[in-house]
Amino acid sequence: MSICPSGHESAADDYCDVCGLPIPAGSSDPAPAPAEAAPAAPAAPAAPDTAECPNCQAANPPNALFCEACGYDFTTGSLPRPLTPPPASPLDLDAPSAPPADKPEPVAPPLAAGWVAEVWIDPDWYADQESTDPLPSAGVPAVVPLRATSILVGRTSRSRGIHPDIDLGADNGISRRHCQLTTDGTRWWVEDLGSSNGTYLGNAVGPLPKDPIPAGEKREIAPDARVYLGAWTRIVVRKAQPGEV
Repeated sequence: MSICPSGHESAADDYCDVCGLPIPAGSSDPAPAPAEAAPAAPAAPAAPDTAECPNCQAANPPNALFCEACGYDFTTGSLPRPLTPPPASPLDLDAPSAPPADKPEPVAPPLAAGWVAEVWIDPDWYADQESTDPLPSAGVPAVVPLRATSILVGRTSRSRGIHPDIDLGADNGISRRHCQLTTDGTRWWVEDLGSSNGTYLGNAVGPLPKDPIPAGEKREIAPDARVYLGAWTRIVVRKAQPGEV
């Protein structure tokens, strides 16, 4: 576009389209300079989906309080205790019976008489629970000596400091602190500790129990009763035979 001496804009660059005056050379409007593109804002760094443990470099959820691999405390920065071999599951009959070195001694009074818990893998209970985990071979029960008047049943968690007296770590349906067995030396009671899948009490004969024990309520275990929990676990409490304790 050209500008004539009278200030008219003209499409022709020799004579003005409006007034006819000759247009001096070099009267064209300079082409507008292209606008500079604004610099792109730096992309925000993506939030990490894992947190690395500074002690063992294991990957953990970003909101984890403890490292599940070594027990490092992300909140206080406390180092874990020296690692020791994990306690053997009572379902592993070939494992040594000695407790781990870091397992605390029971605080409940010791039992004067010998008692044991038979830990069974119950195919009928497994079928009733409709678990997607594969059922282990049933075989013979594991016999666990009961040495105190209060027995914790659950799954070991080294990072949380949970070491059950009856460790059912092979059954994924068991909570870390699942239930408590208590005795006066003659009778036994069971109490659910707010487990995810509940604790059930049934008889040796008849149908399987359908209603869980309310959390925090103690139920007496009759001599012929059985405690059902998890995906396939059945527990029978009885007096020990000679040589079992």
